[in-house]
Amino acid sequence: MSGLKFRFPTVMIIACTGVSPLAINVASAQPGHSDVNPGKSSAKKSAFHSRTPPRPTGNRPPRRALPLAEGSETISVRASASPNGMTGRTPGGGLMARQTAAYARNTITRDYIASQSPTTNVLNLVRNTPGVVVASADPTGATDRMSISIRGMNQNEIGYEFEGMNPSDVLYYSPASSSWADTENIGSITVSPGSPDLMSPTFSAVGGLITAKMRSPSAKKGGLADFTFGGNDLEREFLRLDTGEIGHSGFRSYASFSNTTASNWRGAGGLNRWHVDFKAEKKWGDGNSISPFMSYNDVTENLYTYPTLAQWKQYGIGYNYSRRFTGSNTDYYKFRQYEWRHAHASVQTHFNLGHELELTATPYVYDVDGTVNGGTSLSQTGSYFGNEPAGSLQFPEGTGDRAVAVSVDHFRESTFGFNSALTWKHRHNELSLGYWYSYVNYTENPSYSLASPSGEPANRWGKYPVLTQNGQPLLQWNGHVIQQLNAITLQDTYHAFHDRLTMSAGIKTVMMTRKATNLIPGSTYATGFSDFQPLPRVAISYQITPHDQIYANGTTAFREAAAITPSIDMFNVSNGRMTSQHADSVKPEFSIAEELGYRHYGVVNFTLSLFNYNFTNRQVTSSQLVNGTTITSSLNGGGQTTRGISAEFSLPAWHHFSPYLSGQFLRSTLDNNIAAGGDYLPTKGKTAVLTPKFMGSIGIAYDDGSFFGNFSFNYIDSQYTTFMNDQSMPAYKTANVSMGYRFRNVGFLKRPQIQLSLINIGDANYLSGAWGLTSNAVATRGVYGHMIAASQPTYITGGNFSGLVSLTIGF
Repeated sequence: MSGLKFRFPTVMIIACTGVSPLAINVASAQPGHSDVNPGKSSAKKSAFHSRTPPRPTGNRPPRRALPLAEGSETISVRASASPNGMTGRTPGGGLMARQTAAYARNTITRDYIASQSPTTNVLNLVRNTPGVVVASADPTGATDRMSISIRGMNQNEIGYEFEGMNPSDVLYYSPASSSWADTENIGSITVSPGSPDLMSPTFSAVGGLITAKMRSPSAKKGGLADFTFGGNDLEREFLRLDTGEIGHSGFRSYASFSNTTASNWRGAGGLNRWHVDFKAEKKWGDGNSISPFMSYNDVTENLYTYPTLAQWKQYGIGYNYSRRFTGSNTDYYKFRQYEWRHAHASVQTHFNLGHELELTATPYVYDVDGTVNGGTSLSQTGSYFGNEPAGSLQFPEGTGDRAVAVSVDHFRESTFGFNSALTWKHRHNELSLGYWYSYVNYTENPSYSLASPSGEPANRWGKYPVLTQNGQPLLQWNGHVIQQLNAITLQDTYHAFHDRLTMSAGIKTVMMTRKATNLIPGSTYATGFSDFQPLPRVAISYQITPHDQIYANGTTAFREAAAITPSIDMFNVSNGRMTSQHADSVKPEFSIAEELGYRHYGVVNFTLSLFNYNFTNRQVTSSQLVNGTTITSSLNGGGQTTRGISAEFSLPAWHHFSPYLSGQFLRSTLDNNIAAGGDYLPTKGKTAVLTPKFMGSIGIAYDDGSFFGNFSFNYIDSQYTTFMNDQSMPAYKTANVSMGYRFRNVGFLKRPQIQLSLINIGDANYLSGAWGLTSNAVATRGVYGHMIAASQPTYITGGNFSGLVSLTIGF
């Protein structure tokens, strides 16, 4: 592009060569990776004011821009991207890119992403957007020991899309976003609370959709190197190489590698992660493109403890796993470890078929091979295999009747998917037909491995398991799940009044089948179910002025119960009792949502959204330890009503400063009494768990091309962690600061940069989230008079202060 211009008072940048006036502007700059140079520009009268605009023919032309205010002043500026993609053009320091969809939506650009610590991940990067609560156990964001919620709906109720594929664990709905891509390669992140795109490859997005996209390969050959050092022995190296366009083929690509090591900020142990990314792009003809992507991630980490509220009050951050193995203690830190190996790959394609037809198709694969370890003790003669005595376990000679063992929860998930859409664009109409197929093959068979006298497990992947008397591995369950999904989507969008009015209606029909087997004595061998869900929606938006828009929508969504737990029976190896029984009838969570919103972009940027949700069979995911193994289950919260209002405010850069504010008020109540202990708890009218009433974020960014910085402050109100509201997590506040300086080019090195990131600068000790939710923390008499025993929630401890220094060099 050859030029940029500001127009006041509308404060809009116009790219004058081959780019729509709304494509890049102070209120809506999209992530950019190439330099923008000044040049000449000519102003044209907008078609917005034309009474009789020419009728379009053939393929629908690009959307016309809305008009600028007449008589506005015009000045020229120069803008360029740094080697890591920062441009300084997006309002709010990269947190408030302009939106036009008829849904609440927030896009975070490289201006914000590149200003944060390189060790962080996608979920941590959206913590400042309205309605988002991120509960992290690690201050650097390098781990997936965390959770996220949007408008009070947890991460298992949120859909995820990355490079056109579903990158999450399809059974547990766990995003594991640190495995997607390195932060340097993330181009943008979009949060769509409550209203996922109908064409997205997800069916669990009751609470919204988080979409991340990688940066495009550079047109010129080059690269980027980043080196980070910080507290808790953190070291990280990153290197990316861009091929640039090869000849005149239109093909370009890049590949990157990173390695991260660190010690746990509390307790013993540490983290080791290495990661590879690859992306390519080929464009030809009139709108044809193909873009393959691949990433591989291998992470090993020692786990943190999850204290109860009483343990937190007594020990604080001193409640940790033991650093020493005494020969009999099961809380030794080396017993608490996980290793996950993730592989993602997709090929996004777009074809212009002519005759006003376009086709997009994305085949993808996802594979994760992982193990989670825990500590326990086994009785040689008193253990059970399912509901049957295991006989005399085959312990080594000289071992006593009880031995310390490591739980080895080994699982493997392989997913193949194909998502496609055929779109017909004719005059003012866009008609789309979509098809999505997903096949999931999942196995999980937790076993046990004996510990050596020094505390080392025989094998962390189940290679040398403890055997029963008859020679079988002592398994807690032996589950195998096959899931197939077919979804057909039909959507029509109509534009009227010179594109000021947009109306859309569509329906997504999801047909899913899940079958499971469990080869454990006493269990039901085969279970399964099929489900059919029609998901209609409507949306309308109206552009009142070039700066003001209103919108409204009504959506539906559903989600099946999370984890393998609803499909199989589980037993306690200590006594043979069933700890979890499969569900004969699995009721999916279903939601109906309405939303009304307003946007204003200009000298001041402001958005407002009012929303209402009605849930049936609200599913809340919780975790607990049984015989050293983490058991994840879904708690049916019955009906629920959630209402709230969210807003955000920002200014374009003024004297290089760009402020940002966001906030949300939420009211969420339970509509039913919940079954527990053979009775019903009186929960009707109680506040739903993990739904903070107030939350807010304040941020300010500075970037003059050389000096840059970013400050953010977050407040999260208290949250109930039981359905009876008899225990809650205290409110907390955190603040982060980053600052740095870009040097001039040094030889072939482009803009070397040094950056300091300070995380949790108040060094607040706080609980950031809940790991295990319960129905009641105090013994309670049920509706029919039965006393229901208490059970204590467990919590995620928020990370303490940490400082990191990064040196980034382009070449």
